[in-house]
Amino acid sequence: MNFFKLLIFITIIPFFAFTSMHKYYISVTQVNYVEEKESVQIISRIFIDDFENALKSNYDESIILAEKNEPEIVDTYMDTYLQDKIKLQINNKDVLFNFIGKEYEGDIVRCYLEVVDVKHIETFSITNSVLFDLQTDQQNIVKTKINAKNKSVILNYDNPNALLKFN
Repeated sequence: MNFFKLLIFITIIPFFAFTSMHKYYISVTQVNYVEEKESVQIISRIFIDDFENALKSNYDESIILAEKNEPEIVDTYMDTYLQDKIKLQINNKDVLFNFIGKEYEGDIVRCYLEVVDVKHIETFSITNSVLFDLQTDQQNIVKTKINAKNKSVILNYDNPNALLKFN
């Protein structure tokens, strides 16, 4: 009987260990300034399930991302959500980005954004509150390559803003 209890104990304990594991809530946004194109090109990588939950919560409960016949309205929802959650300033002036499109890779969606007609960058400010409306422990990593300088910041619910200087 003791052997049976030990076997059950050894079998069940790992299940409890895995159910208490913490899921990480992270997005990564890469910002590149392409001087010869006068363009700021942005790729934001977000976990599909988290982004889907944000779009469901804000726009349409029936949305399912990354399915074969995804409705075109999904791009509109993504654009609207990102326009609301990502704010940019270049040289202390508000700028808007264009939503170019998206691409699914594994469990990640890559959203392609672009700011055009950027002659030079001395300062770059970003507010990235993507998914903060769903998870207060969300972290948004922003990596930049501007004027041949690489800088990175981690934004969170308590600190969603960063100002980077490149002069």
